[in-house]
Amino acid sequence: MAKSESYALIPDKRGAMWDVVLYIPVIAILILMALQFWYGPHQYVSYILVFSATYIGLIGFNRIAGSRLLIKPSAPLALTVDKKRISINTKGGDSVELVNEVRYFPDYAGKSFGLTGMDMSGKKQQFVFHRGQFESENMFKDIRSRLAVYK
Repeated sequence: MAKSESYALIPDKRGAMWDVVLYIPVIAILILMALQFWYGPHQYVSYILVFSATYIGLIGFNRIAGSRLLIKPSAPLALTVDKKRISINTKGGDSVELVNEVRYFPDYAGKSFGLTGMDMSGKKQQFVFHRGQFESENMFKDIRSRLAVYK
């Protein structure tokens, strides 16, 4: 890595639609099953199913709003890769610098990757980046090759 390189992120609308298509049916099936159990002899199962549907719904919302559409204040908007640190600018105006224990986690399909590390205050931070958040496929491949040193 000769110099620092900066990457701007954009909302991944296509990936968000895929997440919606995957999460909504699962939540609907859990709610329908809960309704069946509610009117049957085992009502207690419906509480577990409603809890599961709510939990999965919150996970889906966090994934779509936080890492796909970049709506939440903690969503990353820019990523700067340097020799000794990785700097991430968030939508809330904060700049998180990963300086210690920086780890890069690529997925096997090559569609996303994760970054973890300690910031300047010693707090562990973690972020997930998707291929659709980068302007081009070449930019995504470039950042993956630059981050390979942190594997």
